[in-house]
Amino acid sequence: MQIIDGKATAAAIKTEIAAEVDRIVKSGGKRPHLAAILVGHDGGSETYVKNKVIACEQCGFKSTLIRFESDISEAELLAEVERLNRDDDVDGFIVQLPLPKHISEQKIIEAIDYKKDVDGFHPINVGRMSIGLPCYISATPNGILDLLQRYDIKTSGKKCVVLGRSNIVGKPMAQLMMQKRTPGDATVTVCHSHSKNLKEECRQADIIIAAIGIPNFVTSDMVKPGAVIIDVGTTRVPDASRKNGFRLNGDVKFDEVAPLCSYITPVPGGVGPMTICSLMKNTLAAGKKEYYK
Repeated sequence: MQIIDGKATAAAIKTEIAAEVDRIVKSGGKRPHLAAILVGHDGGSETYVKNKVIACEQCGFKSTLIRFESDISEAELLAEVERLNRDDDVDGFIVQLPLPKHISEQKIIEAIDYKKDVDGFHPINVGRMSIGLPCYISATPNGILDLLQRYDIKTSGKKCVVLGRSNIVGKPMAQLMMQKRTPGDATVTVCHSHSKNLKEECRQADIIIAAIGIPNFVTSDMVKPGAVIIDVGTTRVPDASRKNGFRLNGDVKFDEVAPLCSYITPVPGGVGPMTICSLMKNTLAAGKKEYYK
């Protein structure tokens, strides 16, 4: 069994990005600029955005954090999105989700210029991804592809079960794993909370990508020996022994499942660091106008 080290892989990729940014700037090019809008004071979102700002520094990007209180109106937020769409210095930007209940997330996502949509959530980027055209791919699925590639995990012809059908992870992950590319070219089954025979489906899988959002959902009786397990789950579970009062728990019962696997990602330190790393890759592509002029 080999543990897939997302932290080390992400650090290596960020070093590669920083070297490329250095070359771009030294040859007279523009330093890539990522902006982030943060609404309210959600603990998880605060942490994510802080980590994104740190990653920008590590990659040599310029970054701007724009904060609003949670009572901002939808119209005001849309006006800010439009301002960033028009700002030529900003190569890409994100609106950190979730947003307060009175704001339509879909409306905000669709208002972002798809050429600056480095989260890869805009319908144009989602559509291009689904038919294999160059575009910004949402960060978590793209980070998982990087891990599979860098650990040389064979996916062609393999049976892959994706647990979960969210727009951010489950659906794009399934699309990417079935495409004619490496990593990819797999036979993909998507399971979710209403799937019948879910355990049987998982037991046949060579690769399980767990993104169902339920701590310890995947147990040893669902995994065949030698399977590859990618755990996307990050649920905060109360833990009195920790200073902050909680720990991050994956969707996979790690101690029980790990001995069966050929490869497995831990939580934390697996998929999480790769998600932010993928956002950095998309920002570099935005700065270079790689996908859209």
